[in-house]
Amino acid sequence: MSGAAGCQGGGGGGDDYRGPRWRKPWKLLALGLLSASSVLAAAPGAGAMSKEEKRQLGNQVLEMFDHAYSNYMEHAYPADELMPLTCRGRVRGQEPSRGDVDDALGKFSLTLIDTLDTLVVLNKTKEFEEAVKKVIKDVNLDNDIVVSVFETNIRVLGGLLGGHSVAIMLKEKGEYMQWYNSELLHMAKELGYKLLPAFNTTSGLPYPRVNLKFGIRHPEARTGTETDTCTACAGTLILEFAALSRFTGTSIFEEYARKALDFIWEKRQRSSNLVGVTINIHTGDWVRKDSGVGAGIDSYYEYLLKAYVLLGDDSFLERFNTHYNAIMRYISQPPLLLDVHIHKPMLNARTWMDSLLAFFPGLQVLKGDIRPAIETHEMLYQVIKKHNFLPEAFTTDFRVHWAQHPLRPEFAESTYFLYKATGDPYYLEVGKTLIENLNKYARVPCGFAAMKDVRTGSHEDRMDSFFLAEMFKYLYLLFADKEDMIFDIEDYIFTTEAHLLPLWLSTTNQTIAKKNTTTEYTELDDSNFDWTCPNTQILFPNDPMFAQSIREPLKNVVDKSCPRGISRAEESLGSGPKPPLRARDFMASNPEHLEILKKMGVSLIHLKDGRVQLVQHAVQAASSLDAEDGLRFMQEMIELSSQQQKEQQLPPRAVQIVSHPFFGRVVLTAGPAQFGMDLSKHKAGTRGFVATIKPYNGCSEITNPEAVKEKIALMQRGHCMFAEKARNIQKAGAIGGIVIDDNEGSSSDTAPLFQMAGDGKNTDDITIPMLFLFNKEGNIILDAIREYEAVEVLLSDKAKDRDLEMENMDQKLSENDSHKQNSEEAASAFQDVGEVSEEPEEEERSDVIDPDSLAPANAGSDSISISNQDSYVPEPDEASAPEPTCTQGDNQPQEQKTETESNSKVNWDNKVQPMESILADWNEDIEAFEMMEKDEL
Repeated sequence: MSGAAGCQGGGGGGDDYRGPRWRKPWKLLALGLLSASSVLAAAPGAGAMSKEEKRQLGNQVLEMFDHAYSNYMEHAYPADELMPLTCRGRVRGQEPSRGDVDDALGKFSLTLIDTLDTLVVLNKTKEFEEAVKKVIKDVNLDNDIVVSVFETNIRVLGGLLGGHSVAIMLKEKGEYMQWYNSELLHMAKELGYKLLPAFNTTSGLPYPRVNLKFGIRHPEARTGTETDTCTACAGTLILEFAALSRFTGTSIFEEYARKALDFIWEKRQRSSNLVGVTINIHTGDWVRKDSGVGAGIDSYYEYLLKAYVLLGDDSFLERFNTHYNAIMRYISQPPLLLDVHIHKPMLNARTWMDSLLAFFPGLQVLKGDIRPAIETHEMLYQVIKKHNFLPEAFTTDFRVHWAQHPLRPEFAESTYFLYKATGDPYYLEVGKTLIENLNKYARVPCGFAAMKDVRTGSHEDRMDSFFLAEMFKYLYLLFADKEDMIFDIEDYIFTTEAHLLPLWLSTTNQTIAKKNTTTEYTELDDSNFDWTCPNTQILFPNDPMFAQSIREPLKNVVDKSCPRGISRAEESLGSGPKPPLRARDFMASNPEHLEILKKMGVSLIHLKDGRVQLVQHAVQAASSLDAEDGLRFMQEMIELSSQQQKEQQLPPRAVQIVSHPFFGRVVLTAGPAQFGMDLSKHKAGTRGFVATIKPYNGCSEITNPEAVKEKIALMQRGHCMFAEKARNIQKAGAIGGIVIDDNEGSSSDTAPLFQMAGDGKNTDDITIPMLFLFNKEGNIILDAIREYEAVEVLLSDKAKDRDLEMENMDQKLSENDSHKQNSEEAASAFQDVGEVSEEPEEEERSDVIDPDSLAPANAGSDSISISNQDSYVPEPDEASAPEPTCTQGDNQPQEQKTETESNSKVNWDNKVQPMESILADWNEDIEAFEMMEKDEL
């Protein structure tokens, strides 16, 4: 989520920190950061980027924004979002459901509303004026559709308010928007009233969803039965609702948002001062008791600090500082930020981090705690340099946990704030890297596509509205000088969606008496309150290399050998007693080990299939310390079991279409083979034109060898063993093979990948590479052949750098003409090119019998199933399991299905192509919650 514009929260500290500070906060809030230019002037030796290069990078950001925005307007508007691979709009109900992620869509032109104030920040005032007119004329907020209260608030209500804020600013300047009469504010008020029914609970916490037309309890509402919501969902309302109240003079919105925040504060865990991820909206009981600064909680903390900035209420600052002290005591393990249990905060709740926590360094800058902000940001940057983007989740040893990246802006946000705080040109170089990676790996003809898998470079057919609302805003501000802006950004605070709210709202329509309702504070060191926003004169006295000195020890943190993280419990024990039994040492046949398990409350059950199941009942442990040892043992066993299962699998491969008009932009996820060329050991991969064989199943001698020779053969799955198909096409002269699934509609989106096994015989005679594509991915290649005849692909273990293709684009275009006349002549021009990094990744097989072996055996018990031997169910034309491999590559947990690119059919010639369906089942919220519930014991 987003931060605040510039530094909007400066301030004094001292012993009497609870008293009123500022009489005119909208003026005094400016005292935080010095401008970046002044810091650079004080540090001429810091290797500053030239003004000309900054200007060029700013212009490049503008061009990228134009590419994304114009394609949305041309191909998607008035739909909520653009589908950049198929060049069309995403309309809810007309596309396959993606679960909760679709709750952001309300048939209200989401992307346009979310982008309004971005247009003004980027000096596109004419486009802004046209966009506002379209919103007023076209957008309907009275749709019979169930939407997320959280997403609708931050994106739509916030977008309307941000648009209104800059509209009245432009009108006051006298050149633009002279016709404007608060129409966006009227729409915001209408929407605010439509969200209010969600607050009809005894606690004051809102329902997570509401029907825009029928509210909550109406028979046709189709919602109102939920019992839980996330902390961020209920605690990220105060800025938008308070701004709506201050703009309109209607106090009810701010009252409801304050009541929700008050309730969460009162329900915090009193001994740790932490909050959980999920809370019951009726009882206030914590449903998910893990606590961190990422998904589910993130913007709750952000809005406490910013509510203090915008509204001037000291109670919000005091709450934030209380929580922040707990975060730094328990969750912060520099440079990591690891979730803990709210009741046992010395015990880590999981061993991975999600990408949403990338906002936290920016929030720490506003708080004034600069050192940990620099450390965490640098760690995240090292992960990005390894994978080009920040994976949705990654482990403590920096391996991929969830491989997706939906073009999130949080890291760009923190980069902007760190540059504002330090003036260090290093952060300009970081921003330059972000721009290059977006253009190189995410840019497609109709916009920018989310990454389905950061390891293979495969795409997903989505471009979320926050990409336009936030990413380009932060990147442009990073490179813009003050004279490049048409207004002073320091007069505004950013919401979590980077929408602009003016600071003068703090003294406008104060319909609620400002009073301190916060009680039962933990007495904290006064230094925690000294600087709520950093001042470079204080932070970096006579030391322009301060930030670099903090970053330097972390330069190689990701590339070093994978470290084993030390839990807070172990750290607190020091050299004292360690857990009596480690998971890696456990033997089910050792009576002494079984006795130790019993002492820890862990029982062992032998299953009929040869596995043993471990179940922990904490109440049966000999003591509370033994129960905690048992909990740690179970966590270790889950990790160990998942790792052992993963180590027996080969990573996915990539099929990249490199011929005109694709030029490497279409990357399909493919399953590997246990035989033939190992693509991970051949950096160049295998490149060639594709040809369909006869017979299509490849189970007998190929009858069209002249069409297959020196080409990559396409064949259908079934009727014989994979190895037999490979031998037949190799004999016909093929340089590689792609087996396409015969199961209609199958896709890597909905099924885990598996590897093609041999036939039980020696397969050393097979020397060509063989890959497997599901039906949907395979049809993309077949459709391309029907459209363009000559289609060239690259088989590799990872998508190659597409810049090599773009450099030879003109040559390829001319070659394609000759290919259409004589494809055999074109075959003589084949060559293997491209570099693929030799970094194995591990994926889930489709033939593992027990994918849920790590799930709890019954409610209220902690359990794990451990296989004594690996069991597989071979497909009719597949053999048994592969040889185990040991790798330092990227892992995903066993519960996480392979999430790699199916790359739905591309819109060639800029025309919408018909498709059977678009499979986009990935749902970040549900998946995150399900995965963390499996991690939680």
